[in-house]
Amino acid sequence: MKILYFYQYFSTSEGAWGTRVYEFAKCWVEQGHEVTVVSSIYAKSDLKPDKLVSEQNIEGIRVKVINIRIDNRQSVFKRIVTFFQYAIISSWLALTIQADIVIASSGPITVGIPGLLACWLRRRKLVFEARDLWPEGAVKMGILKNSWLIKLAYWFEKVCYRNSSVIIGLSPGIQNDIQTRFPNCRVESVTNAANIALFSNEVKFNGVVAPKSYALYFGNIGQVNHTDYLLDAAQILLANGRSDIQFVLIGEGQLKYQLKVRVRQENILNVIFLDLMPKTALVGYVQNALASVIPLKPLPVFDTSSPNKLFESMAAGVPVIQTTQGWIKDFIQEQEVGFTVDGNDPSQLAEKLIFLKDNPEVATKMGRLSFEAAIQFFDKDNLAAKMLGIIKSVHDS
Repeated sequence: MKILYFYQYFSTSEGAWGTRVYEFAKCWVEQGHEVTVVSSIYAKSDLKPDKLVSEQNIEGIRVKVINIRIDNRQSVFKRIVTFFQYAIISSWLALTIQADIVIASSGPITVGIPGLLACWLRRRKLVFEARDLWPEGAVKMGILKNSWLIKLAYWFEKVCYRNSSVIIGLSPGIQNDIQTRFPNCRVESVTNAANIALFSNEVKFNGVVAPKSYALYFGNIGQVNHTDYLLDAAQILLANGRSDIQFVLIGEGQLKYQLKVRVRQENILNVIFLDLMPKTALVGYVQNALASVIPLKPLPVFDTSSPNKLFESMAAGVPVIQTTQGWIKDFIQEQEVGFTVDGNDPSQLAEKLIFLKDNPEVATKMGRLSFEAAIQFFDKDNLAAKMLGIIKSVHDS
């Protein structure tokens, strides 16, 4: 098959971003399929264009790189502009690149524009990959406020879904939500994946903190990620005389500078900020963490999330502490790989970290079970094969 994949945030393991599309496309190419990915430049990726639209061959994957830069530190308006710029240029590619199947991977949902054009004008079968509930998340966060824009966004979501041969949600929660609202659509679930080999192979650790002395957060430092909650927990640890437990935050985002100012002004001595780093460098920090913390803003819409850091942390064999109340809560409870805490109560996070620090045998067992669950449920090769099987069923129907 010839697969055309529209995804605005493509990155390899040399970048500091999720590698799902890279890993899946690499597997498909190895099985003899032709894969073309149309991406732009994300601040956390490792793509480097040399003109408006450049073409690169990355391990057999044909990558069309549109020279439009997206950065989480940009204003909301600027980011929306970049979404539409990408959609306009990629629409031309949707009409000119040969393909049997077209995948449009959101968010943002504007990636549906080239997908729909390929479907309508070139008669390509469309697979819509829903990475999150967009625009629902933007509405609940107050990013989209204009009533007409909200109506337009929900209308466009409906158009994308109803014109897709199949919708692939990145979590069971996303699948269930879409299936409930669009009962006549075919909806499947293929979660984010873990590169087991990358995150499980032990590396030499030369970090700025001692192993098993810190809770790790890595990823975007912004409103959705509720990272101020970590600082609240850090203060509680200090107040309880537990300066032996630190927080390490690795990443960038709109709130990073604001949080660094707060740490300095409030003298929160057990919080360390590190800059973005390639996944190959990140591995050591994940493997040696006391726990990996995944704090999402406590809104029901985020209970369907499928964050990369969950799968990568499990592949590294560390316990997970998270705040969502959906499928992840059920999963980590069933597999005994960590804890769910109240995202409005940072004292719960502090208590769980103290427990893990004072009970290393429990932390070790949870880490082992995390690794075993990652192999069983989230191996990238198995999930790539599952998604390819769905795509083949669309192609052959």
